[in-house]
Amino acid sequence: MQSTEDKIEKTIDLAAPLPRVWRALTDHREFGEWFQVKLSGPFRPGAVVTGQMTFPGYEDYPWRARVERMEPETLFSFKWHDFDEKSDKDVSEQPTTLVEFRLEAIDGGSTRLHITESGFAALPDPRRLEVLRENTKGWEIQADNIKSHVTT
Repeated sequence: MQSTEDKIEKTIDLAAPLPRVWRALTDHREFGEWFQVKLSGPFRPGAVVTGQMTFPGYEDYPWRARVERMEPETLFSFKWHDFDEKSDKDVSEQPTTLVEFRLEAIDGGSTRLHITESGFAALPDPRRLEVLRENTKGWEIQADNIKSHVTT
């Protein structure tokens, strides 16, 4: 896991074929299972997908993301809103970061998944460093979650 003040990068090798990993990322029901979020509808470019987190301790957090790109079995990306519960702004008015999942087939029928979240510079201080720290830990957990999801 690497992080700077504007970006988090995580790479994980998954013992699952590329089509399986792609489905786990882009089918909103499967995504919801491993990411622990109940989503309102399917992912498609340009769609705003809302929902409610089900991750323990974050059940009161709303989910709001705009799907940016879906390049089959290669790239899935969305901009999601930082939810600052102390803000008087609606989540739809709060700053976003860009999440990118890049996939590549590797030897043995496995998949290498590159997870990048960038754009933390758009978040106000001191919140930026708090979110960067929390999301760095969060991507470690989510990488383990998708690994378990696609290999069981």
